[in-house]
Amino acid sequence: MRYTTSIEIALPRERVAQLLADPANIPKWLRGVVVHEPIRGEHGQLGTESRVIMRQGSRETECVETITRREPVELRDIPDEVTVHFDREIAGPGMWSAVRDRLTVAGPETTLWESESEYRFDSRIVRLLGRLMPGSFRKQSRQHMQDFKAFAERGLDVRDA
Repeated sequence: MRYTTSIEIALPRERVAQLLADPANIPKWLRGVVVHEPIRGEHGQLGTESRVIMRQGSRETECVETITRREPVELRDIPDEVTVHFDREIAGPGMWSAVRDRLTVAGPETTLWESESEYRFDSRIVRLLGRLMPGSFRKQSRQHMQDFKAFAERGLDVRDA
């Protein structure tokens, strides 16, 4: 299963990239995150593997996230024509996913965040859920983007909701 979601954020692209890359911000906008900690490497850097625990209702899921691309490495003084890339792979029970995020300049003070998601399922149950409810995956991705936008633009923290 593959899909792309996008959202415009009313902040300069460089600022959006810095907010996304800062590990201290993850619990402020990533709804359901319980743990997000590097197990090998430095947070957010190419090749880093992190242990991630997500809670949805009473269910917790643990997975490993690997950063597969981060360009440019330095998130300061980025030329307007350069696209910022944050790519990662996530492996968990019964599934693997890849997320490819792109940040581009949409205007003088506006950033376009495009996120391409790909999912593969190992178990029959999860594969069936993916086929029966593909919209729920898109909806969750969209919710994460909207939560980040609210955090970045207005300082809203999902933990306060």
